[in-house]
Amino acid sequence: MEYPIWFKQSGFRFLHQERTIYIDPWDIPAGEEKADFILITHAHPDHFDPGSIERLQKSSTVILAPRDVAGAVRGGRIIAVSPHEERNIEGLRVETVPAYNIDKEYHPKSNEWVGYVIEMNGTRFYHAGDTDHIPEMHEVHTDVALLPIGGTFTMDAQEAAEAAGMIHPSVAIPMHYGFAVGAAKAGKRFRDLAKVRVELLQPVIPFTQ
Repeated sequence: MEYPIWFKQSGFRFLHQERTIYIDPWDIPAGEEKADFILITHAHPDHFDPGSIERLQKSSTVILAPRDVAGAVRGGRIIAVSPHEERNIEGLRVETVPAYNIDKEYHPKSNEWVGYVIEMNGTRFYHAGDTDHIPEMHEVHTDVALLPIGGTFTMDAQEAAEAAGMIHPSVAIPMHYGFAVGAAKAGKRFRDLAKVRVELLQPVIPFTQ
């Protein structure tokens, strides 16, 4: 199984049939491979970074984003999405999953922000976005789960381990730690707590926490 490239926070690059897919690219350095698809989970600046999008865009780039973000994106082919959608876009299968906080105000459910499940070469990847451990995770079917573990704005390592137990992927990969919030050592704590296989990716951009 080929894992995505982790840049930092929740920013990843996937390759699918010679096409390049980014999710939540943030602070991406110049010179990286241009995007065929860019998927944005929500409006916060560590997920929606217009500068990175501009560096990665080409005229044919397809951008998926929640409705409040889609209205602020310039250029490219923009597709506004809401939770609970399924799309097949030029051969890329995409499902949107709710992403929100239950008892915090950072990511209200009413904003209709999302996570994504993308299917590539028979493997399903779930990028949870910024979220708590929410009931809708019962409905997620995935081989690989990318879960935020940094706490404060999202799940912490313990909560993410519980979410992984609910989703039961073949592999769980922690994200959203080691930068703005959540120490780099949180990844090992998540691995120790989770009842599923965990892969700790090394970010292209070094940890700052």
